[in-house]
Amino acid sequence: MKSATEYDLSGVISGFLDKHLVFPLLEFLAQKHLYDVKQIETSKLDLVEKTNMVDYAVDIYQQLNQTDEFPESLRLRREEVLSKLAALKEQVQPIVEFLSNDEHVKLLKQDRTQNMNFLQSEFAIGPAQVDALYAFAKWNFECGNYAAASEYLYHFRTLSTHPERNTNALWGKVATDILLQDYQSGMDDVLKLKELLENDTFAPVPRQLQQKAWLMHWSLFVFFNHENGMNALIDLFMQDRYITAIQLTAQHLLRYLSVAVVVNKRRRNVLKDLIRVIQQEKYEYSDPITEFLRCLFVEFDFEGAHEKLEQCEAVLDNDFFLVATKESFIEAGRQFLFETYCRIHQSIDLASLSKQLGMEKDVTEKWIVNLIRNARLNARIDSEAETVVIQNQSLSAYEQLLEKARALSLRTFGLANAVVGSRG
Repeated sequence: MKSATEYDLSGVISGFLDKHLVFPLLEFLAQKHLYDVKQIETSKLDLVEKTNMVDYAVDIYQQLNQTDEFPESLRLRREEVLSKLAALKEQVQPIVEFLSNDEHVKLLKQDRTQNMNFLQSEFAIGPAQVDALYAFAKWNFECGNYAAASEYLYHFRTLSTHPERNTNALWGKVATDILLQDYQSGMDDVLKLKELLENDTFAPVPRQLQQKAWLMHWSLFVFFNHENGMNALIDLFMQDRYITAIQLTAQHLLRYLSVAVVVNKRRRNVLKDLIRVIQQEKYEYSDPITEFLRCLFVEFDFEGAHEKLEQCEAVLDNDFFLVATKESFIEAGRQFLFETYCRIHQSIDLASLSKQLGMEKDVTEKWIVNLIRNARLNARIDSEAETVVIQNQSLSAYEQLLEKARALSLRTFGLANAVVGSRG
């Protein structure tokens, strides 16, 4: 029997996140009681001490130690943070006043260089003040003032002509979107960041892989909270460069890609490609979710798939990103089991199928009737024989052509990688 923490990915994922993004994960783990409360609070204190959220650190320290006192170091740190915040505020005062005037903001153009010349000549605002705005936004972020940081980062990106800082500011903007739970802005900014990273073709390959891995991890917060998030996740993760990043640096992301594909009926077309990657990476990473798909579609082990599907419930329930998908995943997983089992056996005893699905016989019969009706499967229930009869669904000529084209594309990509590898 696996422990509740056996498949917890929080620690692994935290290594790809900004420290502020780790706090929601720790709060979730505390609610789930997966770890000792003192252990969670100690982790939070260690993390918060690396930020400027001194008051939060004081609260955690007092709660952890059951005292009204707190270390002198935290008092001194608070004074330092407030002093630096006041100094930065004074530096950015001219540009903040400019940005607070809607009539002034309307004068800004799309061209950043033109904007800088305009600000310099008309308002005596130069690059130094714009750089100070970046520092002010970053300091506010570290203090936990995410709304203020988001606003300043947005304005900084409209003014700055510094490419690297613009990229860093966009990372910060994505983080504030997540922490403010503004998932529509988060979706927009994730896509902007993706485009920005893809245009940076001169970056060293390890850096490109690292940034793609970061982007995929950060995007989980957005994709699993946005109405079109599942599609966006599949679109991003299934791109060749991102699949490569997953296989080389973050195989555990196959869990989230698998869930997105299973619950998204319209994206079953990528299932074969996903199964291929899961099979390739099974020795590097596996969990009940990836093993469910492998057992069902590679091994055709229905007993094993049923067992893994049962284990998926606990995995999903204890995963910060996936807990809300539990019911839809289990339902879709049962449908996968039903369709695959029936297409292989054609005629199946209802009692046997109920056992495979982990459901009562009468519930199974009603569930199958609805499934057949909704999925438009060429199947029927023989009530006298108490069996389900289904005819194999043959692919249309167009579907067969798509499958062959997809297979050819994968083979070509594999050969290209082999050629590149042999030259290296």
